[in-house]
Amino acid sequence: MSETIRLDVSGMTCMSCVGRVTDALNSIDGASNVAVDLEKGFASFSGIDENIATKTIHGLGYSVGSESLTPLNVILTTPMHQSDFNWRDGTIWKQSANNTKWCLVGCSIGDFGTIAAFQFIFTDSGWSTMMIMALAMFNGIMTSIALETFILIKQMGGIKEAFRVAIGMSLISMIGMETAMNITDVLLTGGAMLTPGVIIPMLIAGFLTPWPYNYWRLKKYGISCH
Repeated sequence: MSETIRLDVSGMTCMSCVGRVTDALNSIDGASNVAVDLEKGFASFSGIDENIATKTIHGLGYSVGSESLTPLNVILTTPMHQSDFNWRDGTIWKQSANNTKWCLVGCSIGDFGTIAAFQFIFTDSGWSTMMIMALAMFNGIMTSIALETFILIKQMGGIKEAFRVAIGMSLISMIGMETAMNITDVLLTGGAMLTPGVIIPMLIAGFLTPWPYNYWRLKKYGISCH
């Protein structure tokens, strides 16, 4: 009987993460008895070389530790010791960057759409720059949550569970992102305006501002912003 290997996987935050890890391991030739547990943070399997499985999971953006088990497929419930927090984990930087990217996509849709609406359609609204920016930030956060809900519907098995996971995203991260984007807009244009020269700086500021926080949250607590 093939030995069962358990890999301690850090960075999984929802059932979509479980699905990605499960599918990736099952796609490896010889894989059997694949099991992925979100709550306990591990993946177990038989018939796969441990190094190949580790590289596969790393490729998804998760960090890995390992422990060999007996052929009886006994799953140990005691969590493995995790090293002290540091800022040098390239895998976590990669995963947190991916999470931040998806936050940015959702936030940008609502933010840019709101600014464009007041710039080109509701030009005589009488709204001040601060009022437009506040609405843009709110809409950005709402569209980010809506996008995540839509993405997760299939993985979560329904809209209710998908929405529950989506609203668990970090509001601190999204608020920081929205604040950085809109401050950049005001500094470069003097108001709530979209120009060819401001969009890229807004996106860069929106990405870089919450990225270290998202790394810290993922590395320390295993929770991602998206």
